Amino acid sequence: MSSLPRRVKSEAKALTSEDDELPSFLNSSSESEEEEEEWEPKSKITKKPHLPKKNEGKSKKNAAARSAVAGKKGKKVTVKEEMDVSLPIAAAESNRMQLLKPKEEDAGTKQKTLNQKPGVTKKMEPNSFQGKNMSLESDEKPSTSIPVVGNPVKHEKSEQDFAFDEPPFKKIKSTACPEGKPVKSLGGNKIKEEYEMNWDIVQTLSEITNVEPWVCANLIRLFKEENTIPFIARYRKELINNLEADALREVQQTLEELRTVAKKTHTVMQKLKKEGKLSGCLLTALLNCRTLEELDHVTAPYKTGSKGTKAQRAKQLGLEPAALSLLQNPMELNLFSYIRPNIKGLSTIQEVEAGVQHILADIFAKDKDTLDFIRKLCQQRYICIQSALAKVSSKNGSEKDIDKFQLYHEFSCNIRNIQHHQILAINRGENLKILTVKVNIPDGVKNEFCWWCVNERWRPKQFLKPELMRILRNSVEDAYKRLIYPLLCREFRSKLTSDAEKESVMMFGRNLRQLLLTSPVRGRTLMGVDPGYKHGCKLAIISPTSQILHTDVVYLHSGQGFREAEKIKRLLLQYNCSTVVIGNGTACRETEAYFADLIMKKYFAPLDVVYCIVSEAGASIYSVSPEASKEMPDLDPNLRSAVSIARRVQDPLAELVKIEPKHIGVGMYQHDVSQTLLKATLDSVVEECVSFVGVDINICSEILLRHIAGLNANRAKNIIEWREKNGPFINREQLKEVKGLGPKSFQQCAGFIRFNQEYIKTFCSKKTEFGSHALLPKAGAQGKKKSKPTPCASRQPNPLDQTCIHPESYSIALRFLSFIGGNVNDIGKPDMQQKVTAVIQKEGLEGTATRLNTTVHTLQLIIDGLTQPEGFDIRTDFDKPDFKRSIVCLEDLSVGAVLTGKVENATPFGVFVDIGVGKAGLIPVRNITEAKLSKVKKRRSLGLGPGERVEVKVLNVDIARLRITLDLIRVL
Repeated sequence: MSSLPRRVKSEAKALTSEDDELPSFLNSSSESEEEEEEWEPKSKITKKPHLPKKNEGKSKKNAAARSAVAGKKGKKVTVKEEMDVSLPIAAAESNRMQLLKPKEEDAGTKQKTLNQKPGVTKKMEPNSFQGKNMSLESDEKPSTSIPVVGNPVKHEKSEQDFAFDEPPFKKIKSTACPEGKPVKSLGGNKIKEEYEMNWDIVQTLSEITNVEPWVCANLIRLFKEENTIPFIARYRKELINNLEADALREVQQTLEELRTVAKKTHTVMQKLKKEGKLSGCLLTALLNCRTLEELDHVTAPYKTGSKGTKAQRAKQLGLEPAALSLLQNPMELNLFSYIRPNIKGLSTIQEVEAGVQHILADIFAKDKDTLDFIRKLCQQRYICIQSALAKVSSKNGSEKDIDKFQLYHEFSCNIRNIQHHQILAINRGENLKILTVKVNIPDGVKNEFCWWCVNERWRPKQFLKPELMRILRNSVEDAYKRLIYPLLCREFRSKLTSDAEKESVMMFGRNLRQLLLTSPVRGRTLMGVDPGYKHGCKLAIISPTSQILHTDVVYLHSGQGFREAEKIKRLLLQYNCSTVVIGNGTACRETEAYFADLIMKKYFAPLDVVYCIVSEAGASIYSVSPEASKEMPDLDPNLRSAVSIARRVQDPLAELVKIEPKHIGVGMYQHDVSQTLLKATLDSVVEECVSFVGVDINICSEILLRHIAGLNANRAKNIIEWREKNGPFINREQLKEVKGLGPKSFQQCAGFIRFNQEYIKTFCSKKTEFGSHALLPKAGAQGKKKSKPTPCASRQPNPLDQTCIHPESYSIALRFLSFIGGNVNDIGKPDMQQKVTAVIQKEGLEGTATRLNTTVHTLQLIIDGLTQPEGFDIRTDFDKPDFKRSIVCLEDLSVGAVLTGKVENATPFGVFVDIGVGKAGLIPVRNITEAKLSKVKKRRSLGLGPGERVEVKVLNVDIARLRITLDLIRVL
């Protein structure tokens, strides 16, 4: 410390004596008096042009203040030396959660922290980020596998090799700040929004979603920087407290809703201000609104185009002073003075009283305290929703439609206990004019509310004459009956419907994920069958690599079954195909019976043929789509559906992403919910599934690439064009050469793109035969981006590219390999597994992470990437299709029979299971208990989902209504 100025040294000593209990990196520092004035907590980074590149983007991690720090150029090497001595690496890990969570109890130390100026702590900031695996360096290079070499601090470079410089700090980039921003702790939980309201967006978001405020603050920043949900869920776990993708999606949707309310509120405010109607009370009421329903209620009287409310008309007649006088100064009020015989509305004392009553009712109904009281009162009472058969529908509606809603003809349920599917059913019945629905609020609520208004909230300041007291009571009753009761009913219905729609969409998303992650059936030649009567059954035989080998049409159900059996047998033997996939559409059961009969007779011997039933939902729509025409231009659309059915078993994910998710048919009331919300959620689920499974960049289709996080239709098209023009990609770095794929897109997609090392080695060896110049990029291609590596480096295969490890963590992965004595060429081999296990057992996961200056989450991801075998697929943990050789029918079922089946669809009221009888049975939700669910099985979501195999017992068979009730025995 000899080279430090005397002032800095003395202040450093003072700090040590005052704050011994705090780790040094929790305090801010400054090197000059002038800069201290600029220190204040804010959500944006202070950017200064004179800063050296190396430290420009780094943020101060103060658990209370989260302030952005700016330093000067001088005295850097000496300070860095001091950091290495004074700050143990473990400090960053041990204070991990403390750094992430802005604690309210620390607020008292905020000012103290800001005003201190220690000399040695300034350069300790990087180490506090190292424990988080998310700091962002502000040099111009994007977050990649290329090591970051800093120029200003020469001491680091001479002491350590460049690959073992500071850990790769994660960067969040945007067009406004391409060098990247730290996102973890800037400005604490205070987020400055475009539209300010009276409520804090972080706290409100936390209350609605039940997610910690510090996580909400981090998520708002991450979404603002255009990070995708798959990227956040996999590579930013420490910032989001390890939340699942579904929870992230819920936070994102709630955030959008709150921002919509704020934006609409400010639009309304501007409009009312222009019209001169914006009073102080109205402004406060508007800024307090948290939902669109509240906003609509506050702004309803001011909407143009209507003839105005009764209160507005009374105000236009000049009765507002009388109404206010009744509350403020009733002794001096004389209503007879307001009578004007020639004016309508003022001609009699009754009309004057009615006008005053309407104005008072309007005041009561818009008062926040009054509305809060009645809402709180309703929470304590029994409020029920009732539905009944509409009188009109009983005359005009079709009997079939009316019978569908038989459960709701005389239905009543507490709004706290009603199920989501019941709300959606009632709403549909009401829309079809089959049901009438009302919310029943007991009279006790009205009586207590009226008493409270007259005697407490709106009690006049002076004695009221009996006739004025009558007007006050009538006003309160009028306000309740005409304004407040309808508002409460709308609020209850709206809230119930909104929650039911969200649950329906989330359920659809969970089912879709389960379906997309069905385990693929690799290495089999498959025959796809699209059943039909008149137009025959369409056949398609596809190879283990999804190539179309043969297509045909057979007529199994028109008296030619025996003759067609010869053709089918010949095709199966010719292509050595022993697996038949039958679509579950028209004539499915007859086709299944046909094949089951032939299999029982061993007609296809020596082949041991099995078959399975697969959903063909969306296959017909896909067969006539532009994508299908482009993929199979010479094939008849009817035959394309048979190809699609076969491919759904071979690789469900690759085939189902071609179909619009809502056509896949695993939802509930999907046509009744918000289509915008449904599409956004389902597209997000598809993106999540495709990204988490990963794609091989050199063989995957353009359609699959579109759904990778960070990519879209144009970028996917450009990747395919680059691949066709330049040959296969050798490593992830080459993605940067693709047009339209900038640093941000690369950061989002890089971790989800895989490279088959055997394929690349073969390609590289062939290229080398023609001369090494073939591996060099074209002239001029290297000068486009400063961040591109040298030509030789960019053309070398990187074994880490076949793993789920993100390029920003490559240097940590290499240090971990060095630490355990492993080699990158041994990735996925048993030897690597043994070395990793030995080190983790000895050091522990947290101990190893501390030694590597990284987080446990990042280290776990690196371990997974290094130990998973080559070609690892997360879908292997999930269920395969249920292959069968025989069939039973509905009439064969008996109560008590134990069967195996496959889950077809999951809903809030139960799970539908295909047990092979042509009609799915229902396991009511009460029969699905935690004890019956497998503890070992890796579960993407709670409960059962499509594709899972279960053992069930038949409880009831209703042949007339085609209903089967089942009990769950266990999950297979």
